[in-house]
Amino acid sequence: MELILREYNLKLKHTFTISRESIDFQPSLIVELKSDGFSGFGEATSNPYYKTTVPMMMQDLEKIRSVIEAATNETPSAFWAKIHPYLKDDMFALCALDMAYNDLYARKKGKKLYELWNYTIAKNPLTDYTIGIASIEKMVAKMKELPWPIYKIKLGTKEDIAIVTELRKHTNAIFRIDANCGWGVEETINNAIELKKLGVEFLEQPMKADNWEGHKEVFKHSVLPIIADESCIIEEDVAKCHNHFHGVNVKLVKCGGLTPGRRMIEEAKKLGLKTMVGCMTESTVGISAIAHLLPQLDYVDMDGALLLAEDIANGVTIDFGKIKYSDLNGTGVTLI
Repeated sequence: MELILREYNLKLKHTFTISRESIDFQPSLIVELKSDGFSGFGEATSNPYYKTTVPMMMQDLEKIRSVIEAATNETPSAFWAKIHPYLKDDMFALCALDMAYNDLYARKKGKKLYELWNYTIAKNPLTDYTIGIASIEKMVAKMKELPWPIYKIKLGTKEDIAIVTELRKHTNAIFRIDANCGWGVEETINNAIELKKLGVEFLEQPMKADNWEGHKEVFKHSVLPIIADESCIIEEDVAKCHNHFHGVNVKLVKCGGLTPGRRMIEEAKKLGLKTMVGCMTESTVGISAIAHLLPQLDYVDMDGALLLAEDIANGVTIDFGKIKYSDLNGTGVTLI
């Protein structure tokens, strides 16, 4: 097996702002695994909040190139278990590698990933489209630029209720709110009351990740469901979120890929938690991998490639929230 690493700097259509940062470019690592005439592709983006850069990921993968390239035809879960000890401190790199291996494995089997997993795609949820923090005029303009059935609105400002009140005047779409740890306990409970009146479906990670007492208080009193994101990073976090959140947003880059992501989704379902997978502004490479998890999800946020000025791959396509799979096997990705 041959390991190929490619570094990209993905340009965004618009400056993307959340409660803690603004970006115009998203650095990204694409991993390709080649074997027996097949190629599998995976992706992980950099993220300052999680102290992860593309050069760091590349360095960590190069260190174990010989281990990776010695892999034969073991299952993705066996491959992940073998590689995890080497990359346990770099889950982003592990994600890109695991994604590529899952893709390669399915292509060798002549199946799409969801077929390999025996998932049925008849009732896939629609993806939301994210509106980053900006002036109200710019946020309205972004909605008008791409009419969509579900919008995820980034908040965490002093004017959050006013923002959503104004946005509601321009669309009947479902709203989801992501404050990215920007609120406190009382603020979350009070905001939920007002936001429910404005047609908001749920709140994602309103408070700081480690405020477990606060999460429990909000869980008891919020009139809207609360979905964990920054509080749910790796597999062990799912159980911690039980009785503190109503659901979990699994991010593949944070947990180490599709293999542990599937286990987290199964664990969440057993605990009665709503299941969601979110993206980290990936290209169509990462987004296409997420698409194969859709049958297991209640909600999905897989709009990363839609936020890019220029994509680097072909794969799944998205039309008004609905995902259409590529005709190719695996995740269905080809690099442009």
